[in-house]
Amino acid sequence: MIYLKDIVPAASNNIDTRFILLDKGKVTLEGQNKTCLALVANETGAVHFQFWGCECDAFQPGDIIHLSNGIFSYQRSNLVLRAGKKGKIEKTGEFTLPYVETPNMSEFSWAPDPNNPKKYVRGCVISTYSRIFLPPR
Repeated sequence: MIYLKDIVPAASNNIDTRFILLDKGKVTLEGQNKTCLALVANETGAVHFQFWGCECDAFQPGDIIHLSNGIFSYQRSNLVLRAGKKGKIEKTGEFTLPYVETPNMSEFSWAPDPNNPKKYVRGCVISTYSRIFLPPR
C-alpha cells in the first residue's frame, strides 16, 4: 500500500492506498455522468479525489476507503486521485483513521523528471491547504 504523500502524477498508475473521506463537493453532471470532487486524507497527507456515477452517493464524510488500481492525473485541469476504469474503491470502515491535511498532493506543481521524462517530480507548493475545500475559520 502506498501513502498519499508518495503518489505522483502519471497517465497510468496502479495506486493501492487507504484514506478517510473528509469532505465532498457538489455533485455535477459531465455529459451523462455524475461526478463529485472530494477531499481525502491519511496519516501522511491529503489529495483531491474524483468520484464518478453511483460512487457520488455511495460514500459519505467519515468513511474509510480502500482504493486499488487507482490513478493520479489531471481531470479538467485539477490534479485528482481517482479509480479510473480499471480501479476499485470500497468502504472498509468509519471514523477511525488518523489523518493530516498537509501536504495536499493536489496542491503541488509537478514537472517531468529530467532523468526520465515519463515520470514527474514535485515542484513548488501552490497552496498549503486545499483551495477547493477551504479550512474552517
